[in-house]
Amino acid sequence: MPADKENSTPKLGKGSLKPTAGRQGRADPDPHRPHPLSAVLQALRGAAAPISGEALAAELGLSRGAVWKRINRLKALGYGIEGSPRRGYRLLAIPDKLLPEEICQGLHTRFLKGPVHHFETLASTNDLAKELGARGAPQGTLVVAEAQTRGRGRLGRHWDSPAVAGLYVSLLLRPPLPPGELPQITLTTAVAVVRALRRATGLTPGIKWPNDLLLNGRKMGGILTEMESESDQIRHLVVGLGLNVNNIRFPAELKTTATSLALEAGRPFSRLEILKAWLEEFEDLYDRFLARQFPAILAEWQTYAVTLGQEVRVRQGAVEICGKALKVAADGALLVQTLTGEIVKVTSGEIVPAPGPGPGNEIPS
Repeated sequence: MPADKENSTPKLGKGSLKPTAGRQGRADPDPHRPHPLSAVLQALRGAAAPISGEALAAELGLSRGAVWKRINRLKALGYGIEGSPRRGYRLLAIPDKLLPEEICQGLHTRFLKGPVHHFETLASTNDLAKELGARGAPQGTLVVAEAQTRGRGRLGRHWDSPAVAGLYVSLLLRPPLPPGELPQITLTTAVAVVRALRRATGLTPGIKWPNDLLLNGRKMGGILTEMESESDQIRHLVVGLGLNVNNIRFPAELKTTATSLALEAGRPFSRLEILKAWLEEFEDLYDRFLARQFPAILAEWQTYAVTLGQEVRVRQGAVEICGKALKVAADGALLVQTLTGEIVKVTSGEIVPAPGPGPGNEIPS
């Protein structure tokens, strides 16, 4: 695995880990203490006028040299900071990056707050999140990357992950649930994504069972949930989300099947605002899910479904099931009525829906 550059903000959650071997990063041994880099940024963000290096040093208990180093580090991350010997420092611009400080700025969640591990380039956010989970990282740990070199979806398929275009994020959870409830969490995640996109972009994607998000019949996102479990208990699970946000080009093999929010709406969107909206919506639905309110979540899921009522083909290796998608059962399985009238319960596989009307096949006005 190539070395990956990490920007983490340990103050955003408990239990921060040291960076994985082979990756460059920073970690604070005391996760309860504000990290100096974040503290400098917060001071600049809250200043009504330029603030001098001397004043920053006094406020934060740092030397002026330490302040200067942190200002330069923020500039290297893409923050627009103006500085002059007489007037001091002023924050002018926020970078278009999913940096830990920006994710948690104004984020209205109770426990989905990090630690946040940010990378310019990473092989796979899901792979690292699973690794962190095995090492004891707390629930709410978030892994985000500006680009992935080995991003993947279900069935091990490659997920095209160009830099600063899409949303590539993985969330670590530790639900007190049996492994059999994993499909329900996937459906719950999809509802949270639709809610977040309606709120942040005004677009309403359709959901193709169990984990694809479509606009105008083309795929613009996917969900990959993976878990580590014992016989009757999930140890931890990772919810991975990939969204094509501002992608304007796709590889030749995806041009007729993939799309992005920007292509459908004709304008770019803030990846940061979409991510924050998803974290807030997901926390609300996850709480409801743990409170045994999945039937209500499933009812909402069905209003966004593009699969139900359609003739489908479900591929399960060499086996193919053909018929009409009737509904999703209480455990998250898809019920398909075959040509012989038999109702088959499908818990896994690749489903290809027939084209038809429904959410995701048009952009709301």
